[in-house]
Amino acid sequence: MGLKNSNTDVAGAELNIFGKGTRVDGDIEVQSSIRVDGFIKGKVTCKHTLTVGPGGSIEGEVDADNAIIGGTIKGKLFVKQKLVLEATSSLIGELRASKLIVDEGATFDGMSSMGNKPDEPIVEKKA
Repeated sequence: MGLKNSNTDVAGAELNIFGKGTRVDGDIEVQSSIRVDGFIKGKVTCKHTLTVGPGGSIEGEVDADNAIIGGTIKGKLFVKQKLVLEATSSLIGELRASKLIVDEGATFDGMSSMGNKPDEPIVEKKA
């Protein structure tokens, strides 16, 4: 499933790829799009679209404009615009997104919040 975006600036057209078998321990910040088919442990900041392939995995905090998740994320996921959780995805942790699409078969375990304020922390409500 793809994302429609009228913003076709040069930075958004670039794609950084972390292939299968690649392991990164540390923070990553990209001004364009990124695809992860390997493993990243650390904070990932993506100013365009983050794609995590079915074999990809991120452990840590993720901040992206848009995200398409087919693999695994363990940690905090903040998406400013649209998040797609594909059927092969697994999300364990905190989720905040303006728009959310969940395919049948996706798994999510954690807290979530939706709306237009992705930078505000999620507050657990007590009964």
